[in-house]
Amino acid sequence: MSTFTPVPPGGRAALALFVDAPFAMRLHLQARWRTCPLSEVAARVPTHGAVLDIGCGHGLFASYLALDATNRSVVGVDLDDRKLADATKIVDRVRARGGSLTLQVASGGAVPDGPWDAITIVDVLYLLPAAAQLDLVERAAAQLAPGGKLLVKEMAPTPAWKARWNRVQETLAVKVVGFTASESAGFSFTAPAELASWMDACGLGVSEVPLDRGYLHPHHLVVGDRPGPDDSVDPPRPV
Repeated sequence: MSTFTPVPPGGRAALALFVDAPFAMRLHLQARWRTCPLSEVAARVPTHGAVLDIGCGHGLFASYLALDATNRSVVGVDLDDRKLADATKIVDRVRARGGSLTLQVASGGAVPDGPWDAITIVDVLYLLPAAAQLDLVERAAAQLAPGGKLLVKEMAPTPAWKARWNRVQETLAVKVVGFTASESAGFSFTAPAELASWMDACGLGVSEVPLDRGYLHPHHLVVGDRPGPDDSVDPPRPV
């Protein structure tokens, strides 16, 4: 079992954007990349079109998406204005490298109007009460373009020992260190099967992708695909 995974060139380029950030932030972002399958999530994001990253934090993943495929137009939003204090600097650096990126504060957790070719929500839902999680998924699904994707990366409840370890780490990050802001008094980890059912009820085609192999955390990705204009049901064959 590997505690940390190597950082690919694109990840190193994204981390380099924060070269003059405070040491604690840089350490946090390094650990974030090495303990989370961000590149595996990004690999399932369309390489072109408008992409929205909800709960972008400091903008690490949004920056990576913009640098990894310059035909993406990426917008990252977060309700924590402290994390976006250096947004202008990061955006300028990404654009100087040919990427398209916007980082902005989303007041009240609003989902910017689409249509979006892809929406990513990475390790955000657990910080919200269950009802708010469902509401966010529904609002995000409603803003997808035909053929668009909703990608939600969260923690699964199994394996149990990974889930326990994750809860300990999140308690330290949110309640003790304060790296992450939470709208809930506790954590609410929703099982991937339930997330999938929410997306299915929104009319999305759903697939689940376990991403925990090689990690200490029970990473799990749920992908919802909005049917495109050509995704029609075949007519019945004559008998």
